[in-house]
Amino acid sequence: MKDILIRGASEDGAVRFFACTTTNLVEEARKIHDCYPVAAAALGRMLSIGSMMGTMLKSDQDILTLQINGKGPAGSVVVVSDNSSNVRGYIHNPHVETTFKPSGKLDVGAAIGYEGSLTVIKDLGLKEPYVGQIPIVSGEIADDFTVYFANSEQTPSSVGLGVLVEPEGNVSAAGGFIIQVMPEAIEDTVALLEHNLAYLRPISDMVSSGLTAEEMIGEVLKGISFNVLEKKEIGYVCNCHRDRIEKVLISLGEAELVDIIEEDEKAEISCHFCNNKFHFNKEELTALLKEAKK
Repeated sequence: MKDILIRGASEDGAVRFFACTTTNLVEEARKIHDCYPVAAAALGRMLSIGSMMGTMLKSDQDILTLQINGKGPAGSVVVVSDNSSNVRGYIHNPHVETTFKPSGKLDVGAAIGYEGSLTVIKDLGLKEPYVGQIPIVSGEIADDFTVYFANSEQTPSSVGLGVLVEPEGNVSAAGGFIIQVMPEAIEDTVALLEHNLAYLRPISDMVSSGLTAEEMIGEVLKGISFNVLEKKEIGYVCNCHRDRIEKVLISLGEAELVDIIEEDEKAEISCHFCNNKFHFNKEELTALLKEAKK
């Protein structure tokens, strides 16, 4: 089954929603970064929310960066998305020890930690990017983004995220949703939503049982008529390429490049997001040095 993202609204416009199934892209990220189970769950949840928030961007040039760092053993988790909702990301410590809650669920909160912050950066092509930041709420990620939307964007929201990691370590189900209540929503609609959310199955259970993104929203909005306004395929996409890496090396400046050439005579640059390695020999570095001098 392909990874799919949908967005839409209730027929009266009082509720808008985003939902996605992300099993394939989360499994790809797990393989790229060699994630242990709890790291795969943490990164997977961030990739899912990043994909949904990416589709909120207006322009093809807009970039969304999400970072959560609760000062726990997993370290920082970073995800980047665009308005096509394709995502890439990494976790500082993919080999964090896996721990479980009493319920048997992976303890993502303990891996992320509870003392840091959640940061949302939107580069919209303006002079300065928009930066929103809140203290960590639970480290479980969905709770943290629910509070972020309420506090930083003044939009009452409910976020659900889930990743199912098998005992063998592979990701067999992943996805999520964002439900946002508009000011015109009547009390009956809010009450019905609260009831549905209180009895909702875990996201990973719904995805693993074969529910599509639209069917998941059908459970969340049970009793509320809605329309899907957009549906698209999404994936794990890294935009690194040699030209971009060359610009990074040039930006180091003359002195740094001279040191690399004299001491190492070569350079190897790895992409944080996909682990691709770019090699530069002495002649290539010398050519970049000439560019830096310009």
